[in-house]
Amino acid sequence: MKKLMIVFILAVAFSTFAQNKILPKDIQVKTAVLAAPEMYREDATVLGYNQEGKLVTLREGNNGMVCLADDPNKEGINVACYGAELEPFMARGRELAAEGKSNEEKREARKNEIEAGTLKMPSEPSMVYILAGEEKDYSAETGELLKSKIRYVIYKPYMTGESTGLPTKPQAPGMPWLMDAGTHRSHIMITPAN
Repeated sequence: MKKLMIVFILAVAFSTFAQNKILPKDIQVKTAVLAAPEMYREDATVLGYNQEGKLVTLREGNNGMVCLADDPNKEGINVACYGAELEPFMARGRELAAEGKSNEEKREARKNEIEAGTLKMPSEPSMVYILAGEEKDYSAETGELLKSKIRYVIYKPYMTGESTGLPTKPQAPGMPWLMDAGTHRSHIMITPAN
């Protein structure tokens, strides 16, 4: 009986701790849109976390930009914004991750679904903005991130080094390069030099 009581107390304590990590809606929104260019921030759709830790729509937008709030269960601050046409691809990745799939299993599943026509990818290039920083540089009270790094990613299926003229491996700091060339998830990576 004593062991059962200890397990119950630990479970309640862990649950309370996890819920306390969920930031207020307005702070999640303010932080999430930091990844977007300024012109898209005000009217972007923002996905974030409710008090149960479930990913929900915190704010409906109307400009074709979707921003994803920081995951409170992961270390550091990491937010992303992308064109709404990429949401089916991104949402499917989140679903597969929730099922416990590895990165390789997620890649394979989405590849098969894209090739079968059940998962739509944009036919035109689509932009993703990823902003990352450390918790020590973040204010959970204001949603401000004092120091951060941004990475730019342009998705377009089946791009190749030959068709784009881009290298398929990083060459120099700040130089764009093509990752996953020739695949359904080919994308141009641009990480600004420090």
